Amino acid sequence: MHDPLPATGRQFEIASGTARAVITEFGAALRSYTVDGVPFTETFDAERLPPSAAGAVLVPWPNRVADGRWALDGEPQQLALTEPDRHNAIHGLLRHEPWSIVEHTDSAVVLQATVSPRPGWPVPLLTSIGYALDGDGLTVTHTVENLGGRAVPFGVGVHPYPRAGNVETDECTLRLAASTVLPVDADRLLPVRPPRALEGDEVDFRSGRRLAGVWLDTAFGGAAPAPDDPAGLVRHSLTGPDGHGVQLWADPVFKWVQVYTAENFPERGRAIAIEPMTCPPDALNSGTDLITLNPGEAWTAHWGLTPL
Repeated sequence: MHDPLPATGRQFEIASGTARAVITEFGAALRSYTVDGVPFTETFDAERLPPSAAGAVLVPWPNRVADGRWALDGEPQQLALTEPDRHNAIHGLLRHEPWSIVEHTDSAVVLQATVSPRPGWPVPLLTSIGYALDGDGLTVTHTVENLGGRAVPFGVGVHPYPRAGNVETDECTLRLAASTVLPVDADRLLPVRPPRALEGDEVDFRSGRRLAGVWLDTAFGGAAPAPDDPAGLVRHSLTGPDGHGVQLWADPVFKWVQVYTAENFPERGRAIAIEPMTCPPDALNSGTDLITLNPGEAWTAHWGLTPL
């Protein structure tokens, strides 16, 4: 008889030099990333579902859809209300689904899953995620392909909890390459006004702010590469008092970033999610920064983590 699988399914480990990462079968979540034994993401027990959506892959939309309702070509769609307390559909359709292994080498793994037609989502999508380690850090590659017979809009996000080694979260400084913030209502965290420009206020992290006393569940927009960035990448960072920590970089298509401060992350306490997204909350209704795929068309984008 086979030993029973943990709650998150099979665990796929990859390594390069002293870098290690573990990815789960269920949800294709990044469960850990370390270099020389130093953690650069929060981790969680394989025997439990990822706490606070840790490491989750958010496809075919990130964040929330108000009342789970949207329309495709004028046809009303009703998604399951996976955030019932707020009457929203949240974080896509594949967080708790098993992903199939496509390739697994010493330093890389690729998994894929199908968004099958269902109530609220009538167009099938084939999506894959690849995790690869090298001397520069961890690179994550997303692909989405339209398997259906009609065009469909979608968005992609991820929910990592970067960590500046063994430094306490409150001692860290957060820097975001974002120029706007999206106002939301306090009860349902849904947009209530267009994004507003950041002008040195309490949620302006462009120059960096220490996280002690900071509480966020906030969508920032206008994420863009610095004008002099040689690679043309969006770069956010979390650093300790000595300047060391981790950088989260992303292709420019990740124009949004959700930042969430968790109070009781298991075995850690205060933790922070820095979530690159291609579109903002409730984009299936607003249409803001949605990506549209025609039948047979595919899309690819990248993000990653680099120790600093």
